[in-house]
Amino acid sequence: MISKSIEEYLKTMYVIKKQEGKVRVTDVAKKMDCTKPSVNKALYNLKDNGFVNYEAYGTIELTEDGENLAKKILEAYDIVYLFLKDVLELEEEEAKREAEKIKSTISDKTINKLAKYVHKVLDLNNLDCDYDINKEKCRCCTRRIRLKAIIILNFINILI
Repeated sequence: MISKSIEEYLKTMYVIKKQEGKVRVTDVAKKMDCTKPSVNKALYNLKDNGFVNYEAYGTIELTEDGENLAKKILEAYDIVYLFLKDVLELEEEEAKREAEKIKSTISDKTINKLAKYVHKVLDLNNLDCDYDINKEKCRCCTRRIRLKAIIILNFINILI
């Protein structure tokens, strides 16, 4: 089990990898506005938990488990964000701030139910299924193409 702050490091590493192809401590520190020693401390925690491969002064490689957890973290954020912005109609910036706080405290069971609700309310391909945020096939379901387009836009906005 890793802390929510360590999850943020993992999410940031995943985003950097998708944008730049490789991840370095300097990139993570810059993106998160923190020190390199803070990133190194998080890296060794992530490495001990099997989420990254890293040797001092080298590039950071996310393991398959690390990538899956990062995708799950981003998915949870996006589901909460969509609910706040498009269902409750909060302003975009407020929805971003609130989604970040909520997703770090909400259970997977609640995220799954919220996802089904958001899909239904936003008419996202009538996903009357057993959605489970822990399953890669659910996070990548082809019936969720419209939602994925929204998620990609939010993914980019997180970085701005």
